[in-house]
Amino acid sequence: MRANYLCVLFCTLFLPILFAAACEKSRETLLVAPLAINDHDTTFVHPGLLHTAAAFERMKTKVAAGTEPWLSGWNKLTSNAHSSTSWTASPQAIVYRGADGVHPENYSLLFNDVAAAYASALRWKVSGDEVYAKQSISIMNAWSAQLTLLAGNNDSVLAAGLYGYEFANAAEIMRTYKGWSASDLARFQRMMLKVFYPVNHTFITRWERCMGHYYANWDLCNMCSLLAIGVLCDDRDIYNEAITYFKYGAGNGNIKNAVYYVHDDGLGQWQESGRDQGHTMLGMALMGAFCEMAWSQGDDLYGYDDNRFLKGAEYVAKYNLGQDVPYVAYTNCLGVNQTVISEASRGNARPVWELIYNHYVKLKGLSAPYTTQYAANVRPEGGGGNYSSGSGGYDQLGYGTLTCTLDDGQ
Repeated sequence: MRANYLCVLFCTLFLPILFAAACEKSRETLLVAPLAINDHDTTFVHPGLLHTAAAFERMKTKVAAGTEPWLSGWNKLTSNAHSSTSWTASPQAIVYRGADGVHPENYSLLFNDVAAAYASALRWKVSGDEVYAKQSISIMNAWSAQLTLLAGNNDSVLAAGLYGYEFANAAEIMRTYKGWSASDLARFQRMMLKVFYPVNHTFITRWERCMGHYYANWDLCNMCSLLAIGVLCDDRDIYNEAITYFKYGAGNGNIKNAVYYVHDDGLGQWQESGRDQGHTMLGMALMGAFCEMAWSQGDDLYGYDDNRFLKGAEYVAKYNLGQDVPYVAYTNCLGVNQTVISEASRGNARPVWELIYNHYVKLKGLSAPYTTQYAANVRPEGGGGNYSSGSGGYDQLGYGTLTCTLDDGQ
């Protein structure tokens, strides 16, 4: 029994480090040497993850004019405690998610601070008040000075994916602030490459023997982190790793596995629909974030495979609005057999729908009646802490009414 326990402990704590050593030599050099940041040498757009410079200009203009629904979205942000300048960071050297039998979990400290770094960054970009810029970078500097490892049990993979992509988004916003020194930004980038990237990369490429073992959200959060780190660190190889997995990966983050069955009526059944609706909604949040970040860099994954993601979103929205949808039994390689769609957490209100609605309906002019209605139902969207004090309330950055709303015909 003790031997089994030690094996599990070793695999949980040290495999990500051992696998990271197998990364190509150029990446290995990058982890130990200061990053040479030269915006003229990169083909990436900055800021270029969930939000671009044009998006921030729109937010700023609309809020200043008191225009709805942007103003209501802004009020959601400013009333959230995570955007307060009184927020105090709680950095840790090791973050534990998942009980390993030895260490208590402390990952809530990380996801709360990530939410605060992001919310403060948004407040700075929209208001221009540098006090929020300083608040955001102080949080990120505190963590980059201490964090060395993500540990626990297999759930540490979720921490790497979820908080990896969210932290990278906060940093991508703040890289435009002249008060964030080049050395501090470089240290944050090294943390992302050394602590988060190896776990993301290892999970996507090596951990899954039976690729149906993990539900779609496991793949998707790590794909989001890979893509976000690739942009933040100007690493095209990491970025391409994420894009390639979306199109051709063996696991459930592959769009054709995530929306694994398209019904005759055009609705696309989501891979986790037979599990519960809370995780299905998380899939909408993560796939939406992935597509939006790629869109900012000129890659249209929203439209990939005849708008396959939209078909999945319409399926999920219709069912969670209380309407019937067709369902085919889902079986994976471990023998999980889900013969009916799950009603658990039906009607979940995660802040994920503004992004999907505005892209497909307002930007592309496509019909998405169920997505449109769901977005209206949850508007204005809040952020971390507005929906739950538990981890599920921080699995997405939120504030989509402020950040994603477009003018009609835009």
